[in-house]
Amino acid sequence: MSELAPGSQTVIDERTEQFEDGDHERFSHYVPKDKLMKAMVTGTPVVALCGKVWVPTKNPDKYPVCPECKEIWQSLNPGK
Repeated sequence: MSELAPGSQTVIDERTEQFEDGDHERFSHYVPKDKLMKAMVTGTPVVALCGKVWVPTKNPDKYPVCPECKEIWQSLNPGK
């Protein structure tokens, strides 16, 4: 298993699932873990590697990983 940068969280779900209307546009995004936890508690927005800004409120395990975040993360950690 590869290691993550300190304070990072990766959510990978390769299962195929049926989503509700509108969920097809939703992804799990890569965000520093400490910022994600703070945002979940305080309701402040976070910025993902891909640049998406939002207030996280849903369980990321339910959604596929954002392809852009994944690509950026892999470019920052070559060979992992």
